[in-house]
Amino acid sequence: MQEFKNSVQNKEYEIEFFDKHAEKDDYNVFTHEANLKLIDAFARYTALNIGSQVADLGCGSGVFTKLLVDRGFVATGIDISPKLIGIAQAKYPNIHFQIGDAEHLHYENNSLDGVLLSGLVHHFSDPSALASEVYRVLKPGGKFFAFDPNRLNPFMYLYRDISSPFYSNVGVTKNERPILGSVVQEIFTNVGFKTNIGYLSGLSYQFIASKKMSQLLPIYNLIDSVVFKLFFLKKLSPFVLTYGVK
Repeated sequence: MQEFKNSVQNKEYEIEFFDKHAEKDDYNVFTHEANLKLIDAFARYTALNIGSQVADLGCGSGVFTKLLVDRGFVATGIDISPKLIGIAQAKYPNIHFQIGDAEHLHYENNSLDGVLLSGLVHHFSDPSALASEVYRVLKPGGKFFAFDPNRLNPFMYLYRDISSPFYSNVGVTKNERPILGSVVQEIFTNVGFKTNIGYLSGLSYQFIASKKMSQLLPIYNLIDSVVFKLFFLKKLSPFVLTYGVK
């Protein structure tokens, strides 16, 4: 079973890694259709009203922030990488972006309607402080939604979990690990949220960092789009969703 180590996230790794990707602007790994599917899931699981104030934590170059705005939310993108925020602001000048640490947000208590954790939770060896900060900034009745690679998925485990004999660190930071939804659910519940988990498949990748593994992407995308839709394999889907209400 996955256990978190109560250790502090090495933020220098994160900044260095994502600043390098910003130089090439190449970290938007999903297809546009997959990005839309994730935002659809955010809207469905949070049921937030149009016009709600939402923070997109780990926004990267702003793809999900832009889609949130397109859906009618008042969204701000926040990321720890100064260079990614620079790209986001240049691409979407009418959207507010800011450099920030998700564990120390520049929001007052009870100030947001929603928080999207854009593939962020699995970057923390212990996401307890992250969960507490999300709880702090949300209004009573505010909602959060997170998506992360699922450790129960055979592909995610074999390729991205450090305990796997086939683990590859190409294209990921030293902090990243696939997560177990039940463990993350417990962490968010412990800080005060009413928390649930779900699973999502059919998120096609347009590329991954490893050139060798990229050749297998069509096969992976096909398997993902078909196999994990079967109800008895749902919990093995590539992505686990954690969501809840304050």
